[in-house]
Amino acid sequence: MPRQQAAPTRAAVTASTPDTETADTKAAGAEAPDPKAADARPESPAGRPDEAPGASSVAATAALLRRAHRAARRRTALLVAVLVTVLIGLLLASVLLGGLRNIPAADVLPAAFGQRTGLADYVIHRIRMPRALAALLAGALFGLSGALYQRLIRNPLATPDIVGISAGAGAGAVTVLILAPGIPYGVEGAALAGSFLLVGAVLLLSRRGGRVDTFRLVLIGIGMAAVCTAYVNYLFSMAGQHSIAQVTRWLVGSVSGVTWDGVTTLAVAFAVCALCAAPLGRALGAMSLGDQLAAGLGTRVSAARTAALLLGAAAAAMATSVTGPIGFVSLVSGPIAVRLVGADRALLLAAPIGAVIVLGSDVLAQHGPLISPVPTGVLTALIGAPYFVWLILRRRQGASS
Repeated sequence: MPRQQAAPTRAAVTASTPDTETADTKAAGAEAPDPKAADARPESPAGRPDEAPGASSVAATAALLRRAHRAARRRTALLVAVLVTVLIGLLLASVLLGGLRNIPAADVLPAAFGQRTGLADYVIHRIRMPRALAALLAGALFGLSGALYQRLIRNPLATPDIVGISAGAGAGAVTVLILAPGIPYGVEGAALAGSFLLVGAVLLLSRRGGRVDTFRLVLIGIGMAAVCTAYVNYLFSMAGQHSIAQVTRWLVGSVSGVTWDGVTTLAVAFAVCALCAAPLGRALGAMSLGDQLAAGLGTRVSAARTAALLLGAAAAAMATSVTGPIGFVSLVSGPIAVRLVGADRALLLAAPIGAVIVLGSDVLAQHGPLISPVPTGVLTALIGAPYFVWLILRRRQGASS
């Protein structure tokens, strides 16, 4: 008996007859998928149509942040280039302006590198070049020191000038200048020791509940600066007339009379401080969010704070030991850098801004009409003191720091 052929199933019929499929599908009321419908789906900002709305928003935000970061880097690089150009112009002005009529023009550049003798060597290489380079390097150290303290304490008034670090360095340097002026590198060492001693005292006295209270730190620093000033006045009462005249000019702050030994000291100090400040930038940025959040991000808050305080004190002390306490440079440099590139990159720009301020003030102190010659510190005080008063007046009523 022949086996009865099985009836074809609906699936087999559908697979073998496309026309029948279309008819069945239409009969069921279903519509065939339109290939153009997928293309008409709205795309995400990142250009991926299958991306979730939340992921699209995150990608767009990340793209905006990358563009802002690149724009900030370009702006910082442009400002650094402008500042370097201004510094080169001021350096040439400091060396070339005034009194070169008896020096042949062809001897000026070789004399700057010590390749000439006689009058060109004396005027260019021994007097003007050390003075210009000392102003540039000391300004960079003051600017870096102020930016470190302002970034750490988050207060534009918290600079080595205001919290007494410069006063401690000056007290140590004056001690050696009056009591033991013949000690090699005694002024530099005493200035460094004085600044570190004052930092230790301010840190110890400003602790409250195991933490450093920045408000107490500023006030105690101002008080300690007054103690150092009284100590310097006591040393003046013991000194002779010659020592008093020498120290008085040094305390005003001036780069006249700086030798190549002083320039070497400043150059080495700036190189060391800049190298040490670079790794601290990220830690200080995390600490600007608060100590607890910074610790949660992996920052060693106490170590970073102590390192920043000692580094800022060392920078201010080394500049002070060579040029004297040139006031208000550290106060002005940091806020200018913040306004130009923001707080995150201010540490990088504060040093060249401080160099421009001190070198420009020194050029004006040498050649300015009606006022020259005056010590450089007089002009920086004329610039910085009104700014300091303005900072005090613009503080909101009830501000705690």
